[in-house]
Amino acid sequence: MKRIISLFTIAFLFAALGVYQYMNDDQGTVTLAAPSVDFKPKAGFQAVAFRLPALDEQTYEIGGKQGKLSFVNFWASWCGPCELEAPDLKELHAKYGDSIQMYGINATKYDKERNAREFVDEYEFAFPILMDRKGDVTKQYKVDTFPTTFLIDGDGVIRERINGVITMTEWERLIEKWM
Repeated sequence: MKRIISLFTIAFLFAALGVYQYMNDDQGTVTLAAPSVDFKPKAGFQAVAFRLPALDEQTYEIGGKQGKLSFVNFWASWCGPCELEAPDLKELHAKYGDSIQMYGINATKYDKERNAREFVDEYEFAFPILMDRKGDVTKQYKVDTFPTTFLIDGDGVIRERINGVITMTEWERLIEKWM
């Protein structure tokens, strides 16, 4: 009986520690992750502009005033939900590719570039795939789950942050809403 009570107490302490860390808003972390303490990677905030090289060896700039909606999807080749979402991304690009700017950002720091290239070939992505080799942009945008997608309007304002997979119908609704 004492052993069960001890184990329960330890589990409770770990749970309390987890809640404490979740509730503790450490401003030092925000400062290190973003160039400005004002940047919050969520709807309503200005997207921080960045440049990354793509698989085609061109460099692309995202953020700032682009003139049209940008669809920015963070993913990794080992991510099961990313595999689930891949056919929808291909279809979205076919449908909206002329109307929006669509980018995939491989979190290469947490992935292998060879695997990312194989993933892109397997799913026949025709939109630019940017390689975040150092992980700076992934960190800056506070992406810790894959896939994570940002819809950024033509003025550079983040309109949606989607963590995880959503239906094709929901993608179409959001794109039409912000286009």
